Amino acid sequence: MIFATPDITTDLRDQLDELDRLRQELGGQVERLTPWMGTLRRAVRASSIESSTSIEGYSVGSAEAILLTSGTIPAESDDQNRLAVACYARAMDHVGALARDPGFRWSDRVILDLHFDACHFQADKGPGLWRTGPIAVTGAGGSIDYRGPEGKQVPALMAEVVAWLDSADDVHPVVRAAMAHLNVTSVHPFRDGNGRVARIVQSLVLAREGLLLPEFSSIEEHLSRNTPAYYAALRSTQGGSYQPDRDASDWVRLCVEAHISQAERRLAQISEAGARWEQLEREVADRGWPERFVIALEQSLIGGADRTRYGEEADVSPATVSADLRRLLDSGLVEQHGRGPGTRYWASERLRSLLAR
Repeated sequence: MIFATPDITTDLRDQLDELDRLRQELGGQVERLTPWMGTLRRAVRASSIESSTSIEGYSVGSAEAILLTSGTIPAESDDQNRLAVACYARAMDHVGALARDPGFRWSDRVILDLHFDACHFQADKGPGLWRTGPIAVTGAGGSIDYRGPEGKQVPALMAEVVAWLDSADDVHPVVRAAMAHLNVTSVHPFRDGNGRVARIVQSLVLAREGLLLPEFSSIEEHLSRNTPAYYAALRSTQGGSYQPDRDASDWVRLCVEAHISQAERRLAQISEAGARWEQLEREVADRGWPERFVIALEQSLIGGADRTRYGEEADVSPATVSADLRRLLDSGLVEQHGRGPGTRYWASERLRSLLAR
């Protein structure tokens, strides 16, 4: 037995209608061919991934997260924080591929493989394998907040989760994704990484809908900013042990409210990105520089510019890349960090001050 989807109340239906409006607007904004959307997508994706891993204690800086999730820098083999972020990024790449697969079917292997991706760096935790023993979630002070079902029950329970995921129904996709999250984390099928995989599965349910890209439909940032409320909702719904006959209404409500908050935040970020791009265009025009310089300045503000990515996005030769970056260095708007292939160009305080004004 797994948790059943609760009835949709009038109040929740009103919230879902508001969320549908926001998601439709967000989808329209994301699809616009704006020059700043590529950089924003990288930043949003990195922030979502870093937020989800930080809930479980893994943390890197925002700039480093962009470099790790874009594959610009490798994760060091002895740095658990970097490895967690890089592996989660691999799992989300997998989500993107599964979302586009016309022959996709839910199966236990889908969830096992996503766990393998996300927890590959934790070889001692059995990545890609169901747990076989007991498991408990420890809270503050060493107390037990939750006990999962016995290990021998995991295969059958996850088979039920998969069968439900693969069935057709008319449940709102956000509610369906919330219930997928709840059921995976309640079965707690792995020795570690259960929260990460539950959030990844939730993202896959939404990505399969096709309305929004995974990075724009996830709620990891909101959950990270409101982790105590997130855990409190799980504890309240689960009741301390595997009790799937309990009402999941409060959990669904929290997820819907998180989606509304996150959609509003994404729309604000898109607006801010457009305004920032216009400021950079004015600065470049005032200096008599080619319009492509805006690309380098935008990159320098979000994740740092490098020769390869700037050359690709500006569609210019290596010689032109060198000349452009030299002019930006001479202007004092960017600063060079590193040498050789790893060289990056970051926005200087002077550029940030110009934008702040």
